[in-house]
Amino acid sequence: MTYALRRLKLSAITAFSLFVSPVSLQAETLADALVSAYENSGLLLQNRAVLRAADEGVAQAVASLRPTLTYILQSTRQHVNNVPVGDFTESATLQLRLPIYQFGRGRLAIEAQKETVLATRDALVSVEQQVLLRAIQAYMNVRRDAQFVDLSHNNVRLITEELRAARDRFEVGEITRTDVSLAEARLASARATLAAREGNFQVSREEYRAAIGDYPGQLATPPRAPSVASSVQAAQNLAVQNHPDLKRAQRDVTVAEMNIAITERQMLPTVSATANGVLGENGSQSGTLGLQITGPIYQGGQLKSLQRQAMAQRDASRALLLIAGQTVQQNVGNAWSQLSVSHAQIQASNRAISASRAAWEGVREEARLGARTTLDVLNAEQDLLDARSNLVSAQSDSQVAAYNLLASMGLLTVEHLNLGVQTYDPADYYAAVSGAPARRATSEQGERLDALLRSIAGGNGN
Repeated sequence: MTYALRRLKLSAITAFSLFVSPVSLQAETLADALVSAYENSGLLLQNRAVLRAADEGVAQAVASLRPTLTYILQSTRQHVNNVPVGDFTESATLQLRLPIYQFGRGRLAIEAQKETVLATRDALVSVEQQVLLRAIQAYMNVRRDAQFVDLSHNNVRLITEELRAARDRFEVGEITRTDVSLAEARLASARATLAAREGNFQVSREEYRAAIGDYPGQLATPPRAPSVASSVQAAQNLAVQNHPDLKRAQRDVTVAEMNIAITERQMLPTVSATANGVLGENGSQSGTLGLQITGPIYQGGQLKSLQRQAMAQRDASRALLLIAGQTVQQNVGNAWSQLSVSHAQIQASNRAISASRAAWEGVREEARLGARTTLDVLNAEQDLLDARSNLVSAQSDSQVAAYNLLASMGLLTVEHLNLGVQTYDPADYYAAVSGAPARRATSEQGERLDALLRSIAGGNGN
């Protein structure tokens, strides 16, 4: 692990260990939400099953090198000129076939399946990042929209007070009916904005439930976002080393190259040992033992077509590797820019709030003295509301951008964030099945596999 990666991991751990107020000890934290999303994600369950299916590909490739034993139960009767002759005769046959030499096809197939398993593990890590990033976005959206609702409630309250003051001033002749109508129109608009924001808040709650597993309660202030690399180039370098999409594309190229070698060897013969034992109707026994060499002579061009197909798939996987590298670096650059923009927006919004608050207080005082109109006061209030809303959005965007950058670098994982949750171990199932055990056998490996499958079924709620 490089120094930069260790520092990033330590900063991520620190970020999730800091909770800034006693209230947050009772509220649901961002770390709690991420753990819940990880444990309740149907998408992760699906892709873990896909990985287990890939593990079975290794078992099947291993099994293809082992002897096969089959039986044939047969009952025959001879017919001459469509007339049955004699009685039925029964026999039982056992056939044993042992591959001896396949010119490396079997070993290549095993290695190709192992690379496929590793590529599928990388795909699972990518899905884990998607699940966690969606949970972070849902958490931040709920907090943002809840603050929007609070701001709108406060705005409605302020404008209601302004309307009441405008009516009082109208009664004593200080302002005209137009000023009162302006305040009434602005209050109606504020109530419409409040209704829209309450609707958006409910939408965010539903997304939270879908992403995390339950409706949000009280959400704690999120911890400081984890630190990222010192420069966009450093972030891109880490992404090239760690991003699961890039690792998967690299393994797909390796698999494609192995498949070419396998198709080339399909034209070579296979050497096998064979044995047959026959038990006849009257207790007669017979058997054969031999060496069999089989190989293609003419397949109508199929084998050459398979070879060309494998070469085309190799070229396609190389192109996808190039695209994956470009996409990863582009995503890092985009995320870095988004993070920089959100930081600048926070600073600008803070300045805008200070200026808008001073302007609003001054305009209100001048309006009491008759130097400002009701419209001036309403506009100043709206400017302050917009500045506060912009700050809330910028703070939420900054958090999401930081974790999005972490994901674009391939580091938004449960392990890297040190969430303290029991993680899914993909090597456990692989170790149980890669030797192609027979589950119904009394072997220790077969019994272990049975126990593992029962635990998986229980964990999926089956």
